[in-house]
Amino acid sequence: MLMTAMLKRVQRWWALAIAVYALDWITKQSVEANLHYGQEIPLLPFFDLTLRYNTGAAFSFLAEAGGWQRWFFSLIAIVVVVGISWRLSKIGHTHKLEALSLTLIMAGAIGNLHDRLAYGHVIDFIQVHWQSTWYFPAFNIADSAITIGVVLMLVEGVFQKSPKGKQNDD
Repeated sequence: MLMTAMLKRVQRWWALAIAVYALDWITKQSVEANLHYGQEIPLLPFFDLTLRYNTGAAFSFLAEAGGWQRWFFSLIAIVVVVGISWRLSKIGHTHKLEALSLTLIMAGAIGNLHDRLAYGHVIDFIQVHWQSTWYFPAFNIADSAITIGVVLMLVEGVFQKSPKGKQNDD
């Protein structure tokens, strides 16, 4: 009975995570099928589609580490997914903004985990730049979901205060 209640609290959040993961996977497959590595297709004066591979983490952190980082970042993603799933089972019905932010982070972790396990690198394809002088590192839908999730979590932390004496842990 307790397990059924926990599953119901997590079910809708996992459905959203799977939808975000599917969007990430579809866009990565489409870009990989239609662009060659390094190709850039300008869409707006500040936005290009491109195909890049990242063996590291954000901003290519540890990209040149020799291969062990693939398994290290995969393990971190698995721990994150398990931890977030557990947290969602506790707060899924009561703390909607926190649940949404955690779901987006989890979806992004799953998307990039899939790439690491399947290909040994993360497929990136969104490139933002200013003229030809400044380029932000390429990223993908999974990275965007993680970023939006973290921003929502920060917004919640700043604007939603718990009543005095009450913990926000349910």
